Amino acid sequence: MCGIVGLFIKDKALEPQLGALLSEMLITMTDRGPDSAGIAIYGGDAKGHGKITVQSPNPDVDFKGLDTDLGAKLGTKVSAIVKSTHAVLDVPAEKLEEARAAIAELRPDVRVMGSGEAIEIYKEVGLPEDVVKRFDIAKMSGSHGIGHTRMATESAVTTLGAHPFSTGPDQCLVHNGSLSNHNNLRREMKRDGMKFETENDTEVAAAYLSSKIAHGENLGQALESSLNDLDGFFTFVVGTKDGFGVVRDPIACKPAVMAETDQYVAFGSEYRALANLPGIETARVWEPEPSTVYFWEH
Repeated sequence: MCGIVGLFIKDKALEPQLGALLSEMLITMTDRGPDSAGIAIYGGDAKGHGKITVQSPNPDVDFKGLDTDLGAKLGTKVSAIVKSTHAVLDVPAEKLEEARAAIAELRPDVRVMGSGEAIEIYKEVGLPEDVVKRFDIAKMSGSHGIGHTRMATESAVTTLGAHPFSTGPDQCLVHNGSLSNHNNLRREMKRDGMKFETENDTEVAAAYLSSKIAHGENLGQALESSLNDLDGFFTFVVGTKDGFGVVRDPIACKPAVMAETDQYVAFGSEYRALANLPGIETARVWEPEPSTVYFWEH
């Protein structure tokens, strides 16, 4: 079943409330998927810096001295902010890929959740309320974000199986539905050099979009292509460094509702996820059409 939410801030005055608003939206969707939850937050002025969000089942061991060790490996200063089982590493933007490879060598049990100039991803097993408290999401500010509460249907209940999935710089995706051709797509993309951490069909969808973008398409074109290449039923909410996109398959059997005001664009699996947003009573509210790409960009 699963519940997905998204919020794209148009009015900078609302950015300090992004984490609090997105957290409340996600908690409202708890009964659509209580086994795990996650949120991606976009924000901050990069100014040549990049961020890598990592996760460890043994953070006390794996995160101890990781910034120092990574900095020595890269020959540059690295800082880290640890939040429970996750840490956000600050590295020079031009060293992001080198840093990812170095992390795998230095700490083999650490998993990269996502990387880029703006994105931070936090996800764990458990109820949305517990997950957002664990990572202090409500106190975070940003320009946009997406979230997901999961009911596992095609893979195990694990941290890595939780959404969002990030397979490209500053790209991430959450998904409600099920793909029927994800195994074939996974094999094709592996031949092109893509790597996968899980058997989750949503990771395939995220990698598909990353692959299309890597081959020259913009996000809008990649989402249009997905309508022809992906079989099954799906609703995707996608984040990029500056943008926020939504697309539903041609049948569009999964529930979805959107709202737009001068301050924001919001998405929820159900209207109740949007009900407490500021100004919702005067918002334009609609159900996104099947086979239609919606996209906003800063």
